[in-house]
Amino acid sequence: MSGKLRNSVWDRYGVVRAMLQDVALPRMVRARQFFDAERVASIQEIVSVQLARPEIARTVKPGASVAVTVGSRGIANVASITREIVRNLKELGAKPFVIPAMGSHGGGNAEGQEALLAGLGVTEETVEAPIRSSMEVVTVGALEDGRPVFVDRIASDADGIVVAGRIKPHTSYRGLYESGLFKMIAIGLGKHRGAQACHDQGFGKMDENVALYAKAILSKTNILFGLAIIENAYDETCKILAVESDRIEAEEPRLLQEARERMAQIYIREFDLLVVDEIGKNHSGDGMDPNITGSYSTEYAYGPPDVKHYVVLDVSDASHGNINGLGRADFTTKRVFDKADFDAVYPNALTAKVPIVAKVPMVLETDKLAIQAAVMTCEGNGSEGVRLVRIHNSSHVGEILVSENLVQELERHPKIEILSQPTEMEFDAEGNLVMEARRCR
Repeated sequence: MSGKLRNSVWDRYGVVRAMLQDVALPRMVRARQFFDAERVASIQEIVSVQLARPEIARTVKPGASVAVTVGSRGIANVASITREIVRNLKELGAKPFVIPAMGSHGGGNAEGQEALLAGLGVTEETVEAPIRSSMEVVTVGALEDGRPVFVDRIASDADGIVVAGRIKPHTSYRGLYESGLFKMIAIGLGKHRGAQACHDQGFGKMDENVALYAKAILSKTNILFGLAIIENAYDETCKILAVESDRIEAEEPRLLQEARERMAQIYIREFDLLVVDEIGKNHSGDGMDPNITGSYSTEYAYGPPDVKHYVVLDVSDASHGNINGLGRADFTTKRVFDKADFDAVYPNALTAKVPIVAKVPMVLETDKLAIQAAVMTCEGNGSEGVRLVRIHNSSHVGEILVSENLVQELERHPKIEILSQPTEMEFDAEGNLVMEARRCR
């Protein structure tokens, strides 16, 4: 961790505070956005039904050792889903264990990846199975152009592999295979070396490379089946589907389209300033999901909203100091700077070949100063003219806060309800948003 390295020299002459102290902030209104809320009623029941399907159950042999993948992305109910996979595999006579399947995440080391799993609630106690974390890989073959194909050694040594993962649009590229089972196979199972190989040609070739590496691994290893997870706009599990290994290639594009249609969004398509209470790897690989916030880090992914400036106030504890995505903000706080673990974020950014996500924006001492700085730089608007939206994180945008000047626009939207009268932003004596005021989910 960085520690509090700059306390002694932070705005030592008070110049920044003096420049910003009179910048007025707009009054805010709480609003609810409505999305499709369909969700799975029982994780235990749906996983049991899916693994009991004859075409799935027959892939599991009594006595077989089976590696079950868990990635680093924030997946609702991930511990419960993993535990139910383990339980059903045991009922089929297998000997399951869990492996981290997360490429270079967790600082690119085995201890960091196991700690990431624990942060997601996945421990040997919660899933009732051993966790075997290693960065060691084996070469299982090569692509037609000679590039080697890597797989986690422990998974490769097992009698079978179950690949579980959430299907969703990627934050940095578009294609038939974005975040999903193919990516879990190619990059997750490939560990750090596989992730580097897949990213080597950049995000412009990522869709092609994910497919090439995933198909090569499918042909060279005993992947029994995939378990595809789709979430609704409220970050809740709405579909779990077991997919035969030879059907993943055909089924995933359809599932990706369904996931895209179910994603949350900010219905306001153009505004000046987005304030994000916290970013984190548990919310998105990019800290704040660009599919929600519009904060894309590459030219290969795109979509609304159109936002001029971003303010990030905090990083989640579950992110363990990984500030990946902070570079897309224009302003942040000393709180974030002090929590930043650059050993965690740099391997991720270097592997992805997207250095912007690891950059540090302008750092202000408090929440209030960070927001005031952003408002000050919205040219020609003044505080009353700034179109400002605030979210708790990109995982929860069912309730948002908007500046008073957006109310009339929102009142005309069929999927938005205004919940409160305009109120001033509430800060404590240190200039940070009070905890109750920071909950806008």
